[in-house]
Amino acid sequence: MAGLEFYLDEMPGETRAVVTQNGEVHSLYIERDTDRFENRLGTQLVGRVARVEPGLKAAFIDTGAGEPFGFMSLPKAVHLTEGQKVRVQVSAEIRESKGPALKYLGEGQGDARILSAGPGVTQILRELAGSEEIITGLKAVEMSLHAEEEARNTSITRSDVGLDLAIQRTRALIAADIDYAPLPGRDSRKGRDAVNRFGLNEVARQLRLKHWGGIVAIDLAGVAFQGDSIVNLAKAVFSGWNGVAIGPLSRFGLLQVSVPWSHTPLDERLAHRDTVLLDSVRRLHHALLSDRATPVYELVCGAESAKRLAPLVAALGPRARLSADGPAGAFTIKQG
Repeated sequence: MAGLEFYLDEMPGETRAVVTQNGEVHSLYIERDTDRFENRLGTQLVGRVARVEPGLKAAFIDTGAGEPFGFMSLPKAVHLTEGQKVRVQVSAEIRESKGPALKYLGEGQGDARILSAGPGVTQILRELAGSEEIITGLKAVEMSLHAEEEARNTSITRSDVGLDLAIQRTRALIAADIDYAPLPGRDSRKGRDAVNRFGLNEVARQLRLKHWGGIVAIDLAGVAFQGDSIVNLAKAVFSGWNGVAIGPLSRFGLLQVSVPWSHTPLDERLAHRDTVLLDSVRRLHHALLSDRATPVYELVCGAESAKRLAPLVAALGPRARLSADGPAGAFTIKQG
């Protein structure tokens, strides 16, 4: 695809990969040092059958990463027993309270162990970039901060085309509402087709960016649609996606799309308790990169936070300092 740029933000404790297209954030991948390879997309491993669920035609697999165990739908010809060893591959990462989704590869032997780890974010970015330049340093840090802000957004306005989009994730599905944004001096109803076209593309971008999957219910702008044209438009928007299914358009203007899960959703990643700690390290890293003349920058925090942050701050080099004199739960960056 044209107009792509690739950014790699590496810092102690966390690595982020960002892809942009024509200035818009296309993808954001986050990898933390505390992540378990057993839960990574694409990892192949030997696991132990912890429980068989005949009614679901599935089994729960102990991969060695602890609970929640992985969930694996059973092929018709496969019959497993509790304690049996199997070779599996992670087909979708953990989300909410659910373990990873697994694909059956065959019988296994020996202890639960990793056979081959799935690609990390650096490898994913290099494969996407190919021969293109990967941007690092200060620009990459700033782009990853911008990408995080984009990933947190649930309301998107495009005044140039009159698009007002709200997209939210619930336990049951993803709800997207495509609506008109006010355009001075123009009847927005006449731009229905453009709003829905841009809206569907923006829904796809948000799903990819946020790593959201499942059933997506899209409420289109306007009424009296030609169902075939809308479905064909949706098929074109999601044409490069694997496993996507497009449902028929309802008479109420509601389109349903089924998108397979893959990576852990970013809203869950960013809601993790480590996010605030790692954000303070990223802000310290940003200060060091943006101002190379100041001899020392200091991260001030509480004593408990300092215990966890000490090795991460030390890894930033001699210009980075850590002080445990701050209040609990607060993080301040100051010049030394």
